[in-house]
Amino acid sequence: MFVDISNPTALSSSLNISHIGEIPVGGLQTWALSLHCGPYNAEVDLSLRINVSVSRKNTTSLEFKRKKICMNLKETLTEPEEVLVAAPDSTSGGQIFYVAIGCACAFMAAIFVLIIIYYVRDKKTRRHRDPLQESRGLSSACSMERGTGVGPAQTFLSPETPPPTSAASGSSYRRLDDRSNRELHERIQEITVQRCRVRLLSVELEGTFGRVYRGSYHEEGALTPKDVLVKTAAEHASQSQVALLLREGLALYGLSHPALLPVLGVSIEDRSAPFLLYPHTGYKNMKRFLLRCKFSNEGPPRALTTQEVVEMALQAAKGVQYLHRKRLVHRDLAARNCVVDDDLRVQITDNALARDLFPQDYHCLGDNENRPIKWLAIESLLNKNFTTASDVWAFGVLLWELTTLAQQPYGEVDPFEMASYLREGYRLAQPINCPDELFAVMAYCWAMSAEERPTFSQLIICLQDFHTQLTRYV
Repeated sequence: MFVDISNPTALSSSLNISHIGEIPVGGLQTWALSLHCGPYNAEVDLSLRINVSVSRKNTTSLEFKRKKICMNLKETLTEPEEVLVAAPDSTSGGQIFYVAIGCACAFMAAIFVLIIIYYVRDKKTRRHRDPLQESRGLSSACSMERGTGVGPAQTFLSPETPPPTSAASGSSYRRLDDRSNRELHERIQEITVQRCRVRLLSVELEGTFGRVYRGSYHEEGALTPKDVLVKTAAEHASQSQVALLLREGLALYGLSHPALLPVLGVSIEDRSAPFLLYPHTGYKNMKRFLLRCKFSNEGPPRALTTQEVVEMALQAAKGVQYLHRKRLVHRDLAARNCVVDDDLRVQITDNALARDLFPQDYHCLGDNENRPIKWLAIESLLNKNFTTASDVWAFGVLLWELTTLAQQPYGEVDPFEMASYLREGYRLAQPINCPDELFAVMAYCWAMSAEERPTFSQLIICLQDFHTQLTRYV
């Protein structure tokens, strides 16, 4: 047994057994290695090597290494300082009295100011109280022609300056302002439907507080009802969760594009959660569709060809390009927020209930906000800065989801380590059977600098050229 110390003057050692001897076989015995720090501060490397010989030709060597930090913590005692206290004179009592009166007056003045501030804020709050409460107070029954309601104005779609040639258009994105709040109120008035015309049939998706139903909506004057998907909240959902459902569900209202799925109608009744109606023509959630392509309990899984993947990606890219032309940024582009039908036609949806239905895709980094950490661009992750370029980054992750059939991105990386992971240059690996040309498109989307990422117009050209090459060999 040998002990090797890098700095013997700072650290010494001693064993309670001899360095050479026989290992006892009759029972367990303990031994100890004592380490003694010297008068110096130092970090010492220690190596303990044990050679066990069964025979002359059979020797096993064990080596244990550790670091030992020695610090001289002798405290120097300082003599207590002498404090001279003057004896109170006859005038000190009067001074204390006036000081006390002054403090009391200042305290009362502060209380008075706080009361005024509270009154002003309370008055302003009553003036701009939650429109959702107003809408519930104005609930509509079947006998009424229209009902009104509105949720808070903040939504994941943010107005933006017109996109220039670079993908990094704009440096910051403002939320919907007061005017947009009024516009949102008007939107709900325009598309409010009567609850009695909506029928819930079966649950398609269910989370902790949110549900997606398959149902039907019998429009006034129509001969037959139309199939719809209904997003709503459970009875135990909080008011903030219901308000979030409303403001995110109306994000795509008023937009018209083959690759977008905007809300069809809203139904708000008193003492019940709102219904958000979407047209249902055979579309299903893309993430669940991709997972079924990999693992299916309903027969053999469906295999997607590279050509089909590129066609789906092209549709999604054209949908986001339309949003950017409307000066809107999606901010949560992913397979979970897309739908696809059996003919592989793709539509982009809002992200209402996405956090609840796909909780594994969202993480909170201590800021009390669930965000899609593994889909965010580096500037969105660090500074919550969302631009058209951050949508390009998320599109690269969406393309990676398509090629891996909804594999979880960065599954081995802790969400709290994502920022440093990306700063060090690490990115998603090239999926198996993914062509180099297609992975190159993904890699361009994940450029560290937002200015170096392509625009969606450029992405569409690249994907169309690659699709043309694929069709030549089919």
